[in-house]
Amino acid sequence: MKNIRTIAFVLFITLIFSFLAGCQNSTEGEASAEENEQQPIIIQGPMPIEAENFAAKLDDVEEETSGNFVFYKGKVDNYPVIVMKTGKGMENTAAATAIAIEKFDPAAIINQGTSGGHDPDLHVFDIVLGERTVNIGSLKTGHREDEEGIAPKEWIPMDLMASEGSAGEDPDAENIRYFEGDIELLEAAKAVKDTHEEGKVVEGTIGSADVWNNEVDRIQWFHENFGTSVEEMEGAAGAQIAKAYDVPYLGIRTLSNNKTNGGEYNPDTAEANQEYVYEVVKEYISK
Repeated sequence: MKNIRTIAFVLFITLIFSFLAGCQNSTEGEASAEENEQQPIIIQGPMPIEAENFAAKLDDVEEETSGNFVFYKGKVDNYPVIVMKTGKGMENTAAATAIAIEKFDPAAIINQGTSGGHDPDLHVFDIVLGERTVNIGSLKTGHREDEEGIAPKEWIPMDLMASEGSAGEDPDAENIRYFEGDIELLEAAKAVKDTHEEGKVVEGTIGSADVWNNEVDRIQWFHENFGTSVEEMEGAAGAQIAKAYDVPYLGIRTLSNNKTNGGEYNPDTAEANQEYVYEVVKEYISK
């Protein structure tokens, strides 16, 4: 009888431990699944100087490439974050954004880097939050015959997303297309403005095109007619693709120079901007 009781007791204890182990494995499995379901935040930077300082801040980094694009996959505050070098220009950025969305299903995208100033009230090291982003290279010229010259100040905007018809002939396409920055990303960015001590942080309009404008009169024309605060060569392309996929998107650009007020180029602005964007990401994750 004593042996039977002993065997029964051992079986009982074994069942208890098996049950507890099962519960623990189930909990760990649920936690693992939850972690796997976390959508990453993607941080875009065109050039190494605009991406690699942020990538160095990630924990548990793995590097992945797709075509010419480089992805640094890691974590910030134990949340998945991917820093990607898009390359310069609108085509590179559009392709890189589409690839990133298809591969990683991100929760949000922040396009960041340097830019040239359009607003004379902004100075080198100031940061512009893209309340809206606009393609300033999508323009339609007026009709002029041979030897009648050119008139860039008479060019009008061309909205490539206005219709399925010809963007050149549809009168509905002769409007400026602005891509609005995501409200929650903007709120996170505004919440940490004080962490950027080298300059001020403002909301504004980011202009993008595969054109580098050095003519001050031309810069002023964009500022007056499109409301641009800064110009760069990537943001509007990323914003357009993100909108097509309904992914939250925000541009954050620092002034590396400003020809409208004599602000000379400073490469240190790229790192300062990434420091600020890092604080934005932490704030966004915490919410």
